[in-house]
Amino acid sequence: MADPQVLVAGAGPAGLTAALMLARAGIAVRVLERHTEPFEDPRAATIHPPTMEMLFESGVTADLLAEGIRAPVWQFRGREEGVVAEFDLSILADATPFPFRLQCEQHKLCRILLRHLEAFAHAEVLWGVTVADAAQDADGVTVTTSEGDLHRAAYLLGADGGRSVVRKSQSIAFEGFTYPERFLVVTTPRDMAAKGYAISSYVSDPVTWCALFKVPGKAPPGLWRIVFPTDPEAPEAELLDRVAAARRLATLIPDPEGYEVVHTNLYAVHQRVAANFRKGRVLLAGDAAHVNNPLGGMGMNFGVHDAILAAERIAAVLAGGDDDLLDRYDRQRRKVAEAFLQAMTIANKKTLEEKDPAARLARLDELRATAADPAKARAHLLKTSMIEGVRAAAAIP
Repeated sequence: MADPQVLVAGAGPAGLTAALMLARAGIAVRVLERHTEPFEDPRAATIHPPTMEMLFESGVTADLLAEGIRAPVWQFRGREEGVVAEFDLSILADATPFPFRLQCEQHKLCRILLRHLEAFAHAEVLWGVTVADAAQDADGVTVTTSEGDLHRAAYLLGADGGRSVVRKSQSIAFEGFTYPERFLVVTTPRDMAAKGYAISSYVSDPVTWCALFKVPGKAPPGLWRIVFPTDPEAPEAELLDRVAAARRLATLIPDPEGYEVVHTNLYAVHQRVAANFRKGRVLLAGDAAHVNNPLGGMGMNFGVHDAILAAERIAAVLAGGDDDLLDRYDRQRRKVAEAFLQAMTIANKKTLEEKDPAARLARLDELRATAADPAKARAHLLKTSMIEGVRAAAAIP
């Protein structure tokens, strides 16, 4: 393949989505990825309604629906109180053709995107290629790899994760903070639905909150992942120990048979937004542009939304459109990253971990009242399903 028109750093959900949308627009695109295959890190697995809408025309949504688990209802619980509020997304049937959350692991979305990308001769993914630097001039961008190769294109999209080399190469600040505690993900085949938990559930507790959700896994009946906060001082080996993780689950949901744990994962959690999503011929998307805690399942979705808009704007400029289209991408995505993605995920964590008894009781009462009032429930679901944020971004000039 000759020099592409666009280079994409990173073959995660954002990078592959951008590549597919560019290819569908007739743009020659090359993706550079340091891993040798889609990375199966067990984190993101929730796909919200706007994401399914945006991917529908490409055929990706149909494949996702075939592999995923539909979750029309999600719960908010108190560890001692039980179910506090239950929210049914069917109330949004007039606002979206997909009034539910879809549970499907990130790596499966990546493999679906790759299958669709293979249909385009003017698109390619180079695996095992590590981006080391990026430099731009008036005519284009040159990417240097750790292997010593050079790649040239008119534009570069950095979708290379929270430690983005592309972002750093352009000296773009990544402002925000890191939580002191790491998050532990425990995966079990035990069916939590049989214990009354919705496919997506959040459990508030001033000492040890958690979030539970079901994923398809490799075969039915699927797996359940439970996310816990951890003691910042606890040794990593102790936290990752599966016997200890099983005890942690049993403390949350007692079971005389105990729990089988098939996987544990521990990771640091950040809340950061890049100072700019566009610098000249370089754009940022996904975790390269923003990172957040996973409560609400919004990060991956937001990155896909970035990618679709970035691809649309780059294709328009390459077709002769005004360069300001790229500035508008920056304004739209950065604004909602701060006002919606960051604000909502920070608030979600605060609600789950609230230690002040009066504040916690007030928040639980507020959630009960919201779920019981159809108008309030609808407004809440428009926000938590990311529909409101998408509409807000589109309204930014």
